[in-house]
Amino acid sequence: MSEITRDKALELLKKHNKEPFHIQHALTVEGVMRYFARKEGFEEDEEYWGLVGLLHDIDFEEYPEEHCIKAPELLREGGVSEDIIHSVCSHGYGLTETIAKPEHMMEKILFATDELTGIIGAAALMRPSKSTKDMELKSLRKKYKSKGFAAGCSREVIERGAEMIGWELNKLLEDTLIAMRECEDSVAEAMKEYE
Repeated sequence: MSEITRDKALELLKKHNKEPFHIQHALTVEGVMRYFARKEGFEEDEEYWGLVGLLHDIDFEEYPEEHCIKAPELLREGGVSEDIIHSVCSHGYGLTETIAKPEHMMEKILFATDELTGIIGAAALMRPSKSTKDMELKSLRKKYKSKGFAAGCSREVIERGAEMIGWELNKLLEDTLIAMRECEDSVAEAMKEYE
C-alpha cells in the first residue's frame, strides 16, 4: 500500500492540474470513492480508495491524448507507489491495449463512477439549487437517458462498469448520487480558493 499522504497527493495533483474544473472533479471522485469504500465494507482502505480517486486524472489536463499512459511517469516522479499507479491507470481500460483491466472492487467502482460523476455534476448545474442535495433519482435517470446531455460522458463506460461490479444501472446511479451529496459540501469548501 502507498506511503503518500493525502496532502502530498493533493500537491501533486495541483502541480499537474491548474483548471478548477479538473481539481473539482478529482475532489469529487475522491469523495465518491471514500463513500463506496465505507459502503462496501472496505473502511480500513478508505484512505487508499480516496487517494486513487484524487489522482485518477493526474495526466488528463496536460496530456489529454495520452490519458492513463503518461500517468505512471507523473505519479512515479511524485513518489506514488505501484499499487496506486495500477489502480489509477485501470480506470482507462479500453483506451489502449496497454492499460490493465479493473480487477479489484475499488478499480471497478472507479471505472464505473468516473464518467457518471460528470453527468451528475452537469445535471446539478441545471438545477436552480446548483446542488445534488435536492436531485431525485428519477430526474437523474431522465438526464442519463438523454444522449445529448453531457454527451462527453460515456454511457457505455458507465454501463460496462456497472456490469463489471455486478450491479443494476439504477443502483449505480442512486449510490453515486448519494455519494456526491455526501461530499458536496467538503468539495465546495475546498474549491473556495478558486473563487
